[in-house]
Amino acid sequence: MQTRRVGRSGLTVSRLGLGTMTWGIDTPTRDARSMLRAFVEAGGNLVDTAPAYGNGIAEKIIGKLIHTDLRREDLVIATKGGFGVHDGRRRVDTSRKALLDDLAASLRRLHTDHVDLWQVHAWGEAPLEETLSALDHAVQQGMTRYVGISNYIGWQTARAATWQQAVPGRHPLVSGQVEYSLLARRSEIEVLPALRAHDMGLFPWSPVGRGVLTGKYRTGTPRDSRGASDHFAWFVEPYLESKSRAITDAVVRAAQGLDLTPEQVALLWVRDAPVVTAPLLGARTMEQLAPYLALDESTLPEPIITALDDVSGGTNQLRAASATV
Repeated sequence: MQTRRVGRSGLTVSRLGLGTMTWGIDTPTRDARSMLRAFVEAGGNLVDTAPAYGNGIAEKIIGKLIHTDLRREDLVIATKGGFGVHDGRRRVDTSRKALLDDLAASLRRLHTDHVDLWQVHAWGEAPLEETLSALDHAVQQGMTRYVGISNYIGWQTARAATWQQAVPGRHPLVSGQVEYSLLARRSEIEVLPALRAHDMGLFPWSPVGRGVLTGKYRTGTPRDSRGASDHFAWFVEPYLESKSRAITDAVVRAAQGLDLTPEQVALLWVRDAPVVTAPLLGARTMEQLAPYLALDESTLPEPIITALDDVSGGTNQLRAASATV
C-alpha cells in the first residue's frame, strides 16, 4: 500500500487507515485479529482508536495483538482523549488532568510506552491553552510522537493550530480528523481549507457515508447492518433520506460502469480528494474490509469524479484550485 506524509510533519502513514469504533461491540477479537493482520499484510499501518471505542476494549484488543500477532513497529497507533461515556452519558472533558489521565490509561490498555499520534477527540469547555498544554506535555514526556485534533470545526481548527505555531517550542498540530464523504461535504467549506493553510493532514472518518454509500440501505434496513442495531441506528439514520438516496444511486451507477463496488467508488472519491491523508475504514468484518485493500492501484476517472461532485453538492473548490496551479 502506498504511503503519505501527515501534513508537513515527518510522520508517514499508509493512505488507508483502519478504524476500530466497532471493536469490542460488533466486532469480536477474532474478527479484529483477522482484519488487522490482513491490513498489515496489505501494507497498511495506521490504526485509529479511542478510549470511547467499546469503553476501552478496542485499545485492549490492539494491545493484545501487538504482543501476540504483530510487532509494535508494524503499526502507527493513533488514539484520542477528552471524550468518553460515564454513567451511561457521553461527556467531553478536555482539561489537562482529564486528557493526561486518558492518555495514561490508553497506554496501559495498549501495552506500549507511547502512541504515534494523540488527538483531542472533541472541542471542550476547558480553556484552549490548557488543552493544548496537555498535548505539549505528552510529547515532551515521550508519551506520544505527534499530536492532532478531531471533530473541530473550521475556526476551532485554525485557532488551535495558530496557538501551537505562535510560540517556539510548542508542538504543532499535524492532523485533523472529521467526517468526510459524498454524503458529508460540509467540511470542504472551512475545515479542509484551515487544515491546508496550517499544513495539517486529514483523516476522514466514515468515508463511505456511515455505510449508506454501499447501497445496502436502498430497499430497506438489513437485519445485520448498523442501522438495525440498538446502539448504532442513531448513527445511520440521518442519511436514510431522499437526498442521500440520490447520491447513493449515482455511486451505484458509477460502480457498475467501472466494474467496482459502490463502497470502492465512495472510498476512492475520498482517498484522492485534496488535503486527505488517509480515510479511516469502519469495516466490521473481513468481508467488508477486503474490497478496500484491493484498491491501491485504482483511481476514479476525472469525469466520474466531476459527476459525483455535481450530484453531491457541486464543485470541490479545493480540487478546482489544485487543478489550476
